[in-house]
Amino acid sequence: MWRSASAGPKRIVPDGCLDLVVGDGEAFIAGPDTAAWSSVTRAGAELHGLRFVPGRAGAVLGVAADELRDSRVPLGELWGREGELLAERLLAGEMTPAEAVASRLPEVPPPDPAVAELVNRLAAGVPRVADAVALLGQRDAAAPLTQPHGDPGLAAAALAQHDRGRAAAPLARPSGDPRLAAATFTHPDRGHPSATTSPDLAAERAEDPPSTSERRLRRRFVQAVGYGPATYLRVSRFQRAVALAPHAPNLASLAASAGYADQAHLSRDCRALTGLTPRAYFRPASTVDTTARDRLHSA
Repeated sequence: MWRSASAGPKRIVPDGCLDLVVGDGEAFIAGPDTAAWSSVTRAGAELHGLRFVPGRAGAVLGVAADELRDSRVPLGELWGREGELLAERLLAGEMTPAEAVASRLPEVPPPDPAVAELVNRLAAGVPRVADAVALLGQRDAAAPLTQPHGDPGLAAAALAQHDRGRAAAPLARPSGDPRLAAATFTHPDRGHPSATTSPDLAAERAEDPPSTSERRLRRRFVQAVGYGPATYLRVSRFQRAVALAPHAPNLASLAASAGYADQAHLSRDCRALTGLTPRAYFRPASTVDTTARDRLHSA
């Protein structure tokens, strides 16, 4: 769960997550973003919500995550009359976002273990998608989307190391149904960045064509996460840079620590994902992007 009471515009940057957002007269699903967008909250209004682990929201919401990419979808449009009633109860304070999600859990299939592990490997700093896929092995890459839940560590593996950064308050594990905990976030922990140099996406596209099993895994990844592994790697690497920024003496050091090929690589990704230069986005006195400051202060 997260809460944010700051008024005015906020620049929301991609982080690979989907959120159920409630407040200011709205209840909607914020899909996975590929570029920054502005959220404007009235003075005195408070937003709160529930953040889904990458790869788990689609199953809970009943729609492929890529259909929600770069979208803000009201619950009524997503679930019809059921969604309208849930939105009314959420806005009236009669139920929490966690309770709204928990009400749908009995129909949710278990997570795809191969997708969950690929999410984790990419978020942890594996430098290339091909390296992460290779580590999974052919058996996991060919696993069906609804593989039975037989691994007791699966729920923990599904908790990717990310923080949405929209809210100033830290995230807490939802209580009650363990399936809800597996589908939503605990306290953020990004892990340690890889010291290996990361290539540009253009280099990834030049790799050998993936096998049939790898193509199936990538297709399932897109449906579960909202975009492909290469985009998710790019987003995760930038979020790693955000987490490391308070401790970096300069942008060149930050780029190296976060796994970028060089400072120019960081600059390209920062412009693409935030619409700003790294110097503007990361400067301590910046007021154009409060999410970065929230994220840095809670890291």
